[in-house]
Amino acid sequence: MKIRLMTAAAPAVLGASLLGGCATMPAATEAPARAAPAVPAYDGPFARPSTLPFHAPDFTKFQDSGFQPAMEAGISSKRAEVSAIADSPEPPTFENTIVALEKTGSLLERVQNVFDQLVSANTNDTLDAVDTATAPMLAALDDDMYLDAKLFARVKAVHDSAEGKALTGEDAMLLATTYENFVHEGALLSAGQKAELKQMNQRIAALETEFSQNLTNGTAAAAVTFDSKADLAGMSEADIAAAAKRAEEKGMTGKYVLALENTTQQPALAHLTNRASRQKLFEASINRTSSGGEFDTTKIVSELAVLRARKAALLGQPDYATYQMYDRMVKSPAKAMEFMKGFVPALADTQSREAKMLQDYARAQGDSITLEPWDWGYYAEQVRKAKYDLDDAQIKPYFEVWRTLEDGVFYAATQTYGITFKRRTDLPVYHPTMRVYQVYDKDGSELALFYFDPFARPNKQGGAWMGNFVEQSYLTGDKPVIHNTLNITPPAEGQPALATWDNVTTMFHEFGHALHGLFASQKYPSLSGTETARDFVEFPSQFNENFATVPKALQRYAKHYKTGETIPASLMKKIEAAEKFNQGLKFGEIDEAAMLDMDWHTLTPAEASQPPMTFETRSLGRMGLKTDLVPPRYRTPYFRHIWSNSYEAGYYSYIWTEMLAHDGWDWVENHGGMTRANGDHIRATFLGQGHSRDYAQMYRDFTGRDPRIEPMLNARGLVSKED
Repeated sequence: MKIRLMTAAAPAVLGASLLGGCATMPAATEAPARAAPAVPAYDGPFARPSTLPFHAPDFTKFQDSGFQPAMEAGISSKRAEVSAIADSPEPPTFENTIVALEKTGSLLERVQNVFDQLVSANTNDTLDAVDTATAPMLAALDDDMYLDAKLFARVKAVHDSAEGKALTGEDAMLLATTYENFVHEGALLSAGQKAELKQMNQRIAALETEFSQNLTNGTAAAAVTFDSKADLAGMSEADIAAAAKRAEEKGMTGKYVLALENTTQQPALAHLTNRASRQKLFEASINRTSSGGEFDTTKIVSELAVLRARKAALLGQPDYATYQMYDRMVKSPAKAMEFMKGFVPALADTQSREAKMLQDYARAQGDSITLEPWDWGYYAEQVRKAKYDLDDAQIKPYFEVWRTLEDGVFYAATQTYGITFKRRTDLPVYHPTMRVYQVYDKDGSELALFYFDPFARPNKQGGAWMGNFVEQSYLTGDKPVIHNTLNITPPAEGQPALATWDNVTTMFHEFGHALHGLFASQKYPSLSGTETARDFVEFPSQFNENFATVPKALQRYAKHYKTGETIPASLMKKIEAAEKFNQGLKFGEIDEAAMLDMDWHTLTPAEASQPPMTFETRSLGRMGLKTDLVPPRYRTPYFRHIWSNSYEAGYYSYIWTEMLAHDGWDWVENHGGMTRANGDHIRATFLGQGHSRDYAQMYRDFTGRDPRIEPMLNARGLVSKED
């Protein structure tokens, strides 16, 4: 999954180490005088806030060719605003320095919030070129702000002042995070070190953009072509029809094309009866962007890993993971790795037991094979169907996409939080398959706008994510405008849009992020809504997944698209029981990916220079898991989360926050379930709090205690409640 976030900051490890070595700060007057930055004239569609409701973006006014000048104007404008603060002759105060910084960059934010979504969800060559051109500019802008000695002198003066020490609440949090972010970004480095850091940051930004573009294009190019319908035996007629349509769109009428999803395992592997087809699809997935050619990412990864390790060393940290984790709920790489390795014994036993079970099942069916990774999903699905009498063909007819959203996701939110939704057809969108909804608060007042973009496209990044077109802030007076983006297989023409159970849980997951943004109630945008640490931000989303199986909600949305019949309770019991099945793959691939990420980002510069696939092989070999049969959810060359989406040294967050979510849901179940009273409590303790308070304290405010791991182990089927 991807979310557009700027991480906030908690107490900084970096600050302590560097402050110890630098007791004095150069006075602001020591920096040479400078002319005010020139700001190019700009009167395009982003020059002023949109006139649409909630300042929603007016997609009818945007042209691809207009984004580069808009981005450049936004960058120049913010640079000038920041310089004016740094050069102010007035003594530094919280208002004229810290709050003033919070107000900078409104033009750039308006442009970026639209551009970032388009280049992720509906890109083209022009937008990709703008992304390539502006990524180094944005990195330079951040560097010029955070490494400005005069500006940091003002920030530090406020931080150290009696005024600063007397601040409370959000004001105190804003001051602390602003100061810590400056230190984290290198404000305490020497002039020579700052120059070196700027060069690194620009190159890192360019490489991250190049990686993302290569992966999007390489994944699309790696789509697998099959010559006959027989090659796709086992797939549903609707999915085969979609594959035929995809081939036709590529000029290959009579053939069939399966597009790759961003993960290692592909959904079709669970259904293809032809073993050669499974192997062909799996190998295309696992070898994308790593077999040479135009879209290979391994050289990018190698350079990125070295640069990140060098950057950490320059900033006085032992490795990049330690550098990154300064703002986290889990404070160090060692603690995160200890948490992940704690699952290995149970996972290793589960993988060995399940591998034997699948091997035995295959041979019992007369398939004289040795189990390979492209077989695991197929035989697991066969065992699942035999054990639970369950397959996707039974499930999907009950989950029409729009009904799931409106009568399921929205209904659960209405029942729990009192908010309501009304579809709007008068607001423009960037793709015709999207929908827009106005959200009303429990008192009937206007709360937000919500955009939903559910279907996969060749020019769309894989996965699912949430972001803001407009960030909530009492400082600016803005209310949130939020989008959820998914990659559900689009229906063939004339067919309903049906979702798998995984799609359903993803819809609830992403809407959990949306709720985190919808309920934002902060003065400062950098502390608002989802602007939280990487290992806290996934908590509300994973927590919201639990509402998918609440019987009162299911009865509303889980309706057969033809008959209107509610999904049978017996079928849901099978789905819930099956969720605990195949954990050797389901949880194993996630834990492996998280450990691989942490291994990459605890390397020294010399260690990071080894060939990426050599390092990956060594890393996987140390895990004590069956990585030959269950590869990580993302292999190094297509691990977008960590090479371009800011999850480096943070993929463990999904596991950590899953633990929080299961424990939090255990509290809900023990306090009456999906009730309005619980909704108000959830909103008051963490879901509407942004980063206004300490993360651990918010969790204790919610449950009255620290988190426990047992509910997650039980939910995963790794232990029983009795154990």
